[in-house]
Amino acid sequence: METSGVVQAIELIAKGLEVFGVAVIAFAFVHAIFLGILRFSKKKEDWFENLKIYIGKALQLGLEFLVAADIIRTVTTEPTRENLLSLGILVVVRTLLSWSITVEIEGCWPWQVSKNRSQNTEVRIQ
Repeated sequence: METSGVVQAIELIAKGLEVFGVAVIAFAFVHAIFLGILRFSKKKEDWFENLKIYIGKALQLGLEFLVAADIIRTVTTEPTRENLLSLGILVVVRTLLSWSITVEIEGCWPWQVSKNRSQNTEVRIQ
């Protein structure tokens, strides 16, 4: 396989991950809205909280695929200062977005999630 074939294959993989990430987000939004309407119609009090958590987790999963696609794409791009800066900014923005989604869902910073979960488990056991 020649070099241009490898580059094309890597680009195709990156495009596939991007499409899959966007599809995950789009499908999850539609599914979450449907479930939210269903829970709301059954007069469940936690319908909005569940909707927010489901959409947040779907966004995080989709963002992970988009970040993976960006990282894979770096293999095919020329390592210029502009390309590296562009990748760095994309990864930082998507990581910060993921962290803010985690804060919204969990109510704490990402590195505090396991600590809070272990404290909640201890409270339930007692």
